[in-house]
Order: sequence, then structure tokens, then C-alpha cells
Amino acid sequence: MAIKPRRSVLYLPGTNARAQEKAKTLSADGLIFDLEDAVSPLAKDEARACVSHTLTNSGYGHHELIVRVNPLSGPWGHADVKAVAKLDIDALLLPKVESAEEVEQAKEAYLAAGGREDLPLWIMAETRAGY
Repeated sequence: MAIKPRRSVLYLPGTNARAQEKAKTLSADGLIFDLEDAVSPLAKDEARACVSHTLTNSGYGHHELIVRVNPLSGPWGHADVKAVAKLDIDALLLPKVESAEEVEQAKEAYLAAGGREDLPLWIMAETRAGY
């Protein structure tokens, strides 16, 4: 696998359509559409719909497009993965990963929803060790 250097990656809250539109004009190498921490629990469905709409009607040119989903262990992760599987993105970002099993579960859920087999998975590894 080739290493792809990136100068900058910009996080965009999943509910902020204005920021998502503005990002088309910015020079960041990658754009992360965040469905997790940048979205309140009451707005998760709205964020998923907003990001799906935005990326379906893309126009992001050279930008690398990544979607950060909620953890599969929570109430929104599976719906996020199912929605993302239909999008033309460059990577799926999994937050709060504590094990290889979680990565495999996400991959299986993504593929079961009809996602591309070659889609890279980015992970944010976290641990509760020492707590």
C-alpha cells in the first residue's frame, strides 16, 4: 500500500451544511465529515442525512473525503455505516477503537451494507488501560 502524505485534514461537523459547502473552496488535502463527537445525540439522524446529501451531490474535486462514524457499540454506529456504504468516499474513520475485533465488525457491517471492498479504514485507537 502506498503512503499518501497529507498536509492538512479538516474536520467538518455532520450537521453544518454551510461549513461543508465552504470546504469545497479550501485547500485542505482531506475533509473528515464527523458524525461522532461534533454532533449532539439529538442531531445524529440529521447529521447522517446532511452528510449523505452533501456527499451524494459532491463537487469536492481534489479533496480526500472521509466519514467519521459513531462506534458500532453505541446506538448510532450501525446506521452510520449503512448510510456511508452508499457514498463515494475515500475512507471510513472508526473512532474509539479498542480492539482488532471492532475493526473487523465495522468492516463486516460496511460490506454487508453494500460498501466497497477496497475502502480504506482509518482508526482512532483508544484504550482504557490505567483507568
